[in-house]
Amino acid sequence: MPKSRSFPLSRRGFIAAGGALGLVAALAACGGTDSAKGDGGKDKGSAASGPWTFTDDLKKEVSLKAKPKNIVAFTGTAAALYDYGIPVKGVFGPTKTADGKADVQAGSMDISKVEILGNVYDEFNVEKYAALQPDLLVTNTWDGSYWYVPEASKDKILKLAPAAAIGVGGDVSMDKALERTADLAKSLGADMNAKAAVDGKARFEAAAAKVREATKANPGIKVLVGSGSADLFYASTPDTSADLKYFKSLGVEFVTPEKLDEGGFFESLSWENAGKYKADVILLDNRTGTLQPEELKAKATWAELPAVKAGQITPRVTEPIYSYEKCAQILEDLAKGIQNAKKVS
Repeated sequence: MPKSRSFPLSRRGFIAAGGALGLVAALAACGGTDSAKGDGGKDKGSAASGPWTFTDDLKKEVSLKAKPKNIVAFTGTAAALYDYGIPVKGVFGPTKTADGKADVQAGSMDISKVEILGNVYDEFNVEKYAALQPDLLVTNTWDGSYWYVPEASKDKILKLAPAAAIGVGGDVSMDKALERTADLAKSLGADMNAKAAVDGKARFEAAAAKVREATKANPGIKVLVGSGSADLFYASTPDTSADLKYFKSLGVEFVTPEKLDEGGFFESLSWENAGKYKADVILLDNRTGTLQPEELKAKATWAELPAVKAGQITPRVTEPIYSYEKCAQILEDLAKGIQNAKKVS
């Protein structure tokens, strides 16, 4: 894997930049059909047998004759379903790193037991997908599109099986994305009263309280959300991602970039200007393909940032795995980072 890369200057390109670097029309009838119902996205039920229906966050009602068994999902969404006991047959999105290990977005999944249809942005093997005889495709949505489903092959892919998308951007906050992912998992057969599920939600709620307590106990701590590439440092706004919107509601004080790039997601800064915004803590993009602290040492302006000098860097899980267990860990790390921070900006 290359040590660094430059991100395309768009929201979609930026979000996808964390990915690892580097048809069969006869099946078109398999699965069910989508129809826009606009009923507020409520789960229509999950009977053990009989029809299965779920209304996703694109307001599309997905209906099948039976609960889907052959599920294919975006890696991060698959990892969330895995935490609820729902396995998938195949995944697409950052799954395996160049050294063969599981990508951070794969979570607790055993990646040797899933078919990897694509490991980088805009990669999706439609033939392999068809061979899995999919009943359902599941992914997230940031902007009304199916996340990591390539535009060029989208129509072929969506003909093979119905798709359901869970909102993780725009007006959606982390708590809502978690709720909707849990709704989907429940409809697919997850036992939300199981000890692991109950404990995970309780841990998340406790972690949220820890963040609130940390922001009150250590007021005035300014947090900058950043991501590094070879040529640019990206300063993100807290107003467009589900995780950051939720952190803000818990009392986290963010540095908000002044001149957002097209799409309104971040401001791209040359490394000469990386110190434009002063902060006490930096939440640094942890995805594969972005520069991490050890690699960033080579950037003189990075080393001069007050938060870097103070060692106040907290990894940001830029594309969270939306299970309560995984998001609880994110909140616990955030609370610790704010609680222990000193005012340096």
